[in-house]
Amino acid sequence: MSCFLLCCKSKERINKKSLKKNVKECHETKTIGSFANISLKTDSCKRKYIVDEITKFGKGNITAKYFNYRELCAATENFNPDNLIGEGGFGRVYKGHLKSPDQVVAVKQLDRNGYQGNREFLVEVLMLSLLTHPHLVKLVGYCAEGDHRLLVYEYMPNGSLEDHLLEIGEGRKPLDWNTRMKIAGCAAKGLEYLHDVANPPVIYRDFKASNILLDENFNAKLSDFGLAKLGPTGEKTHVSTRVMGTYGYCAPEYAQTGQLTTKSDIYSFGVVLLEMITGKRVIDTSRPSEEENLVVWAQPLFKDKSKFASMADPLLEEKFPVKSLYQALAVAAMCLQEDGSCRPLMSDVLTAIEFLAKKKVDGEANCNEDDDEEKEDSNGDNNTSDRVDDKKKY
Repeated sequence: MSCFLLCCKSKERINKKSLKKNVKECHETKTIGSFANISLKTDSCKRKYIVDEITKFGKGNITAKYFNYRELCAATENFNPDNLIGEGGFGRVYKGHLKSPDQVVAVKQLDRNGYQGNREFLVEVLMLSLLTHPHLVKLVGYCAEGDHRLLVYEYMPNGSLEDHLLEIGEGRKPLDWNTRMKIAGCAAKGLEYLHDVANPPVIYRDFKASNILLDENFNAKLSDFGLAKLGPTGEKTHVSTRVMGTYGYCAPEYAQTGQLTTKSDIYSFGVVLLEMITGKRVIDTSRPSEEENLVVWAQPLFKDKSKFASMADPLLEEKFPVKSLYQALAVAAMCLQEDGSCRPLMSDVLTAIEFLAKKKVDGEANCNEDDDEEKEDSNGDNNTSDRVDDKKKY
């Protein structure tokens, strides 16, 4: 099996438990519209209003618990800096311990002055309450007391993919090839669930290394659903919305037109996969000007098979199956195509990534075997470089 799977007809979509019918686009608009005006209410009314809105649109299916602010202060030792485990544009994340239930958690304290306000808060509570999957982070509860907006998640002891790939701290070892492909496979399963199982489909819209969290065994889960959007239904081909996300990860057609589809997530997946292969951040102004944008730098290299090995992260120390590297780069290239309609479906990407995740590194012998296989492939008509170029012609 090889990455030609991405060019095949998509496997029949899984007809599983759908996203609750009450979470329709019109409902989301109605909820968000009224929720944005919550500042006009008193503190006691605010809290009741939020709980009522979440209960109303969740129709009894919301399993997340409501916490008061005092409980979360106690859990995090008054948000002790020693418990700080993450920080971003949304605010800060603290490790905490709840007494009831007895559980270690991560508490995200939304910045009152940040971009992720009431609207994103409500969307995340609804999305993570109604969507359940092993590769989506579990929402334990939330708090909306006064001006405080906090989200309580299951604790992921290994932090984010970014921590282990792009900001390797002291004492941490670089991720090996097998672990990188395992993480890519877990993330792909999460996206496939959002695109193919949830009904209507959900567009994640903020797929990046810092939003991929890792448990003690480096199983990955998607987090931070504040920007998630319900996808198009019926005759519609896209959702028109304000451009949101992180620079470098947004698909070009979405950044230019505001027209959002599941293929926008596919592009973002390609960016992160390329980061995992190369060990380079998508935008890095400290690199030479021609290498500042990872995708721009990689595009011409995708067409030259002789350059593939040089694209691998030096921290891998060449400990990977060479053929797997080539195939992973082919997957990334297909996901990063300029024309969104030419990108593969997430189900096809997952099939290819799962195949790569099964290939194990067994010392130099494994790499040498792959070298021999590549020499044989180079004499045929279907080498990886040709497949990438052919796909770009569609």
